[in-house]
Amino acid sequence: MIKQTSHFKTFSIACAFIWLLVFVLIPHLLIGAASLLSYDSVQLVAWPLTLENYLNLLDISYLHIFLHSIWLAGLSSFICLLIGYPVAWIITRYSLGTQRLLLLMLIIPFWTNSLIRTYAIKIILSTKGVLNWCLLSIGLIDKPLHLLYTEAAVVIGLVYILLPFMILPLYAAIEKLPSIYQEASMDLGANRWQFFYKIMLPLTSSGIIAGILMVFLPAMGMFYLSDLLGGSKQVLVGNLIKDQILIHRNWPFAASASLTLLFIMTWFIVFYFRSTKATKTNTQDRLS
Repeated sequence: MIKQTSHFKTFSIACAFIWLLVFVLIPHLLIGAASLLSYDSVQLVAWPLTLENYLNLLDISYLHIFLHSIWLAGLSSFICLLIGYPVAWIITRYSLGTQRLLLLMLIIPFWTNSLIRTYAIKIILSTKGVLNWCLLSIGLIDKPLHLLYTEAAVVIGLVYILLPFMILPLYAAIEKLPSIYQEASMDLGANRWQFFYKIMLPLTSSGIIAGILMVFLPAMGMFYLSDLLGGSKQVLVGNLIKDQILIHRNWPFAASASLTLLFIMTWFIVFYFRSTKATKTNTQDRLS
């Protein structure tokens, strides 16, 4: 029985390793090689090797796209955090059965294609959409708001699509927090704000950072949201890569932009692991 378990474990690890090798490592190596080649209008990529594709990213127009993408992704992450933290905390206040039901309701939208949900947001935010109709009906506005094809519409779409990715890691972090910590802090004279700021927030920082990563990183590449809700006016890094591949056919430059985005994501992930390790160390020191 032990031998069979060992063989199954070896087989599972080998399958995972082969999958990662074929569908992750090799494609990324090909992208890295393409980013160092020259652009050719016929063959798409050609010799000689060059760093020009990376140097072109330093152009002010491309830097603006990266900075604008970081701004929109950061703003969306911040809004998701403001909404997600209290929602995750409220979920943990219910019984286990109710928690599972609420989490199921949170996950159900994933069963619908995100493109379809984006079109639903487009209908809601349009000039004759549901939102303007409701605001006009209750008399809050005199004329329809022009929300569609604006930066605000892109942020609303990003928050709507990515909010569950913020709530789930926050829920996991808050749910693990022992209730005895709050009782002990109250006995020592701390009010609810002091408990939240000095105990709860630091101990759930790993969930906060994980949620920000899970929102921030995808937000920079969701080009279809920018196209449908921003009217191609709000260009993200994902739009830049898509246009370079499908329209301009400049695969080396698109590959360099993709790897640059990958480096940014890797830096954030490294920061996450270091912050998590530091949080665990500080928690152990406080408890000891």
